[in-house]
Amino acid sequence: MIKSLYTRVVLIFLVSVIGGTIIAFFVATWVFEDKLNENLGIPLLNFGQDVAKIYETLPLREADAFVSGMNQLNSYHIRIYEDTGQFQSYGALNGHKLITVTNEQVKKVLDGEIVQVNRGGVSTVLLGLPMITERGKQAMFVEPIAPPSTSFVIKWILNFSSYSLIAGSLLILVAAMFLVKPIKKLTKATRHIAGGDFNVKLNIKQTGELGTLARSFEEMTHDLQQLEKMRREFVANVSHEVQSPLTSISGYALALKQEDIAHNERHRYLDIIIAEADRMSKMSDSLLKLSMLESQSQQLQLDTVSVDEQIRRVIVAIQPQWMARNIRFELNLEAVRLEADYDQLNQVWTNILVNSIKFSKDDSVINVSIKQDTKNVTVRISDKGIGISYEDQKRIFERFFKADRSHSRKYTGSGMGLAIVKQIVSLHQGNIRVESEPGNGTTFIVTLPIATPNK
Repeated sequence: MIKSLYTRVVLIFLVSVIGGTIIAFFVATWVFEDKLNENLGIPLLNFGQDVAKIYETLPLREADAFVSGMNQLNSYHIRIYEDTGQFQSYGALNGHKLITVTNEQVKKVLDGEIVQVNRGGVSTVLLGLPMITERGKQAMFVEPIAPPSTSFVIKWILNFSSYSLIAGSLLILVAAMFLVKPIKKLTKATRHIAGGDFNVKLNIKQTGELGTLARSFEEMTHDLQQLEKMRREFVANVSHEVQSPLTSISGYALALKQEDIAHNERHRYLDIIIAEADRMSKMSDSLLKLSMLESQSQQLQLDTVSVDEQIRRVIVAIQPQWMARNIRFELNLEAVRLEADYDQLNQVWTNILVNSIKFSKDDSVINVSIKQDTKNVTVRISDKGIGISYEDQKRIFERFFKADRSHSRKYTGSGMGLAIVKQIVSLHQGNIRVESEPGNGTTFIVTLPIATPNK
């Protein structure tokens, strides 16, 4: 099998041109066979009729002398048959082998018929004409000894096709080089990407399918570059988040091996180890849940959910967190019902509300409102906390991202809660966005369709 695209393009062109030319020639010959036969036989018929008229007009001796001196005998050979079967020839053969004339053909011509013999279906190779001379009825057979016009036409067509094929092949060789060049660039770029090098510039300015392919390839390269960057950041973040509790667990476990440690200190160290292990467990659970959501292996269990009632239940469930800091809730909740996964949606409100409580000031207020239109439900959760910078707002829903990292020690968390929220809302074909100003609080706006198509 030919693997080179360049060779295949050239061969396909050659086969197409040759095959098309041959098929077109035979089809045209078959369609116009009668017309070609008629047109190509006209010169031979005219010559034969002229010779017959000479014999019918002039005395026999003068007619023989006139015919013998005709220049047309270089292209035609004449045989004149008697009824006895004897004949007289006119013209030089020049190595040409004459076609045998049968007695039956002679008889037909003497009876007044015109006999026409064709070989190859197009050109006339022998023409028999009746004529009357001083000797009475005779049969004249005229045969072309020079190449017939149809043979010349075929020869010309073959030569023309050969020259066209050669010229076309040279052109397609050059054109194929330009056609294959961008594909070779793509192949080379693919090898670079496979080796981990995403800084690939194709510089393919062609239009059409190849241009579209090149632009799609460059977009794919950019996406892969972003994915690789996210992968490295993810590995770095996981390593950082895991390293911190592991260091604490290892350090306090070593401290517990000391025999002279006080009883209360031992309990404090154990509490820290348990807390750090619990943090690692939660982070592991969050990673697993986010992975399942992103792979969509976890199908939505749709049911009719009363959103206002669900939010009230979440606020009650996390009461110890906001009561301890004297945070109040102001609710403006319309009675709204929609099709959603109850447990997944419950996690959305829990993560956002816990996040709002975490970054709110003590003795502040968190506002929660619900509005509904013909197609969507919009939930707004606003706090009066530290706010989020404009640059951080673009990345707030990325996994492990923590806004305002200077507070990361004060505000604990894995940085995956909002990433999970974003994925759950997307699975419900909804949208979540954030509005915030540093120092003036944050508002999360969740928009969900009333009827979510089952995936």
